[in-house]
Amino acid sequence: MSVMGIMKYLLGAAGIMLSATAGAQELNCQVEVNAQKIEGGSKSVFQTLQEAISEYMNETRFSNATFSNNEKLDCRLYLTVSEYKDDRITGDLQVQLSRPVYNSTYTTTLFNFKDNRISFEYREGEPLIFNSTTIDNNLTAILNYYAYLFLALDFDSFSPKGGEPFYERAATVVQAAQSLGEIGWKAFEDPKNRSGVLTAFTSPSTSAFRQMLYDYHRKGLDEMVTSPDKGRASITSSLNAVETVYKADPMSAALSIFRDSKMDELVNVYSKAPQTEREMVYKLLQPVFPAENERLNKIRKGDENN
Repeated sequence: MSVMGIMKYLLGAAGIMLSATAGAQELNCQVEVNAQKIEGGSKSVFQTLQEAISEYMNETRFSNATFSNNEKLDCRLYLTVSEYKDDRITGDLQVQLSRPVYNSTYTTTLFNFKDNRISFEYREGEPLIFNSTTIDNNLTAILNYYAYLFLALDFDSFSPKGGEPFYERAATVVQAAQSLGEIGWKAFEDPKNRSGVLTAFTSPSTSAFRQMLYDYHRKGLDEMVTSPDKGRASITSSLNAVETVYKADPMSAALSIFRDSKMDELVNVYSKAPQTEREMVYKLLQPVFPAENERLNKIRKGDENN
C-alpha cells in the first residue's frame, strides 16, 4: 500500500481531519467548457469561465488533509452550455473522478455522473472566491459540492466510510444552497439532482454503497495485481450492495452512478473468472440493470467474447 493509501486509511479510521500543515491542494482537475450550442456574440466569456473554474478547483484547499503533487485526486468537469442570456449560463455538467489501482498503472473510475441541472450567473472576469462558511454564489456552491464529494468518495475507497467528514461538508453546502432558489439542490425535487446524489451515499437505507466503495477498490482492485482470484472474490462479494440498494430504493442515484462508472470495468474484471462466478454476477446485476443485457452478457460469457 502506498504512503497515500496509508495516510487515507489512518485518516478514515480515526474519523478526523489531518491538522493544517503545509501541503498541496487536493485536486488535479481538468476543466472544459463547451459553448458550441451558443450562436453569435463573443465567446471569450466561456474561455474566461473555463480558466476561472480550473483555477478555483486546482488552487483551492478544500480540507486540511495533506496531499503531495502525485497524490492529488484526478477529476474532470465538462460543462456544456445550452443557453447564455443576461449573464446567466445554463447547461449540464459531466463529472468524473478516477483513482489509481496500487501496484499497477491502471486507473479506475470512482464516479461518473451527468448533472443536468446547472444554472448560474457569471460575469466575464468575475473572480471565484472560496468561502467555507457562506454560500452566496451558485457556481461556487456547485464546485464546492463536487470537490467535497470527490474527497468523500476517494477516502471511502481507502477505509470503511472514511469520507464521512467530507459528506458532512457536502451536506452543509446542499442545505445552505437551497436558500439560493436555484435548481438542483432541493430534496425530493429529483432523486438524481445534487441533493439526491448525496442522499444516495448517506441515507442509512442505501449507504451499503459506501462500504462497497472500500470492498470493491481497496480489498478488490488493489489486491488483484498480486492475487487476482482473491481480489476478484472481494469485488464479487461487494456487489451484493448493489442488490441491497436496489431493494431499498430502485430509483437511487447510486445505481446509475455505479452503472456508468463500473459496468465496462466489470466486463474486464470477469473476463477470466470461473463460469460459476460470472453466472453469479450476471444473476445479481441483471434484475437491477435489465437494459444492460449486452454488457451483462459479456460478463456472463467472459473470454468467450474474444
